[in-house]
Amino acid sequence: MTFALAGNQNCGKTTLFNQLTGSNQHVGNFPGVTVERKDGQIRGHKDATVVDLPGIYSLSPYTSEEIVTRDFLINSHPDGIINIVDATNIERNLYLSLQLMELNIPMVIALNMMDEVRANGGTIKI
Repeated sequence: MTFALAGNQNCGKTTLFNQLTGSNQHVGNFPGVTVERKDGQIRGHKDATVVDLPGIYSLSPYTSEEIVTRDFLINSHPDGIINIVDATNIERNLYLSLQLMELNIPMVIALNMMDEVRANGGTIKI
């Protein structure tokens, strides 16, 4: 099975990839750190692959990194998408989430950065 990590730039995709695979891919607090896809085996599940994709704001790409992501999602048709959403800026992230749902690939939304939401006195009701 193949799972794609998809989301806006700088939302935590590579951090989750490292946790799932035990990898040590470079993580930075700025857009454009991941410029190509990275594949890894999920720890303890040799038959499960996770793909860390470059950040994208929509499925209408403008940069080469965004084209990599769009083409993988549309042409490779992964078994599932893990849509990483920055909880501190849900509105911006949900545009992509809606487009990903239209691909008819099973998807879960993972709210990331909830610690920052709480630190700023916020809450999100799911």
